[in-house]
Amino acid sequence: MEIRDDILDSITEAVFMVDKEFRIQFFNRSAELITGFNRQEVLGKFCRNVLESDFCQNECPVINALQSSRAVSCFDSNICCKNGQRKKIRLNASLVYEDKPDPVGSVITFREVECSSANASRAGRCQDFYGITGFSKKMTDIFDLILEIAHSDASVLIYGETGTGKELIANAIQATSLRKDKPFVKVNCSVLPSNLLASELFGHVKGAFTDAVKDRTGRFELAHQGTLFLDEVAEMPPQMQLQLLRVIQEGTFERVGESMTRHADVRIISATNLNLNKAIEDGQFREDLFYRLNVVPIKVPPLRERKEDIMFLIKHFLRKFTLAYKKEITEISDEALDNCLKYDWPGNVRELENAIEFAFIRTQAGEPISSSKLPPAVREKTVSCRQPSDKTKLNRMSQVELIALLEKHHWNKTKVASALGVNRTTVWRYLKELCIMSLLLCCNAA
Repeated sequence: MEIRDDILDSITEAVFMVDKEFRIQFFNRSAELITGFNRQEVLGKFCRNVLESDFCQNECPVINALQSSRAVSCFDSNICCKNGQRKKIRLNASLVYEDKPDPVGSVITFREVECSSANASRAGRCQDFYGITGFSKKMTDIFDLILEIAHSDASVLIYGETGTGKELIANAIQATSLRKDKPFVKVNCSVLPSNLLASELFGHVKGAFTDAVKDRTGRFELAHQGTLFLDEVAEMPPQMQLQLLRVIQEGTFERVGESMTRHADVRIISATNLNLNKAIEDGQFREDLFYRLNVVPIKVPPLRERKEDIMFLIKHFLRKFTLAYKKEITEISDEALDNCLKYDWPGNVRELENAIEFAFIRTQAGEPISSSKLPPAVREKTVSCRQPSDKTKLNRMSQVELIALLEKHHWNKTKVASALGVNRTTVWRYLKELCIMSLLLCCNAA
């Protein structure tokens, strides 16, 4: 079956083609974006083994089309995406003949049901993955990885600058794991001296040291059959690193002041904001421990590398502070948003949250947050945006700025075009030039 890949890749509906044996012969870009499957992963495979839809067993639209010799339209069902998420879809199926009396296959088009409704603008919202707000590819790649390791007890080491949300990533790993119903115990390795950290992790017996007035159960025992999160693990003293290595290798330890060996079945998730390779070179961190902890590495990007998430994070924080302060503020001005997009956020998501809370407190209920209400550091380190006109203004916009503007106007392209002083077709063209195809799928037909 011959097909123009470039044409079908340019349309906003998901399209895939199967031969008469129901093997996938084509899978367009929009289908990849909706399902999460790469084209090369699915070509030649039976469609039912890829999408695992409810209709695969008894109401296959392709079979219905073959039996009736008519196209099937507006057929509602759901599919299973690569990350395990199920999505509601509405599909159409048509037969392909290629100048032959019998069909050689079928073409199926589909889109998410939410995106085909009058409220499709809401489908362009960011993902909320176990409390983590993220729309950018770097974050959705992390979400996919977390789901991929959900059935494993392998140790995970989370890297990232201060304020990037490493603990939230650890929470998500625990929530999707086989041990999600078991204890989840957290320890910050940087706040305790060596002797107290040993007691904290392994426990102690009465009289082991001054103030040890009774036996104490350590975090490893408390986390038995569950998960232990070691935050700032690179701050752990060398002697404690050796003891931790033994627990990981053998699953055994002793309480401080006790000779009896105890056992613990614990999965380790650790996190650090330091460069562990440099720490190993400097002799500050054991290389053998590093390899035990770093089975599954996850690097959380700083906010300056995923600025397309900023608008969604701001909306999330506005909802949070509306509840906390019992004062409704739902909007941020264009100028204030521009300040936020151009600032580098050295404190990452935590700094952004603090900045929005600061502005929220200073803003009257019902009013949008203005630039003047933001912290001085955010205002002073950004340059005012020039105001070019017509198509020049649109062409100068980055993908991040355009996504933010679309979100502000609830993904209504007509309103975005009006705000930019261009026509709606120009906005549509620029969306395609920036390859924001996943957003096109979710835009209103406004």
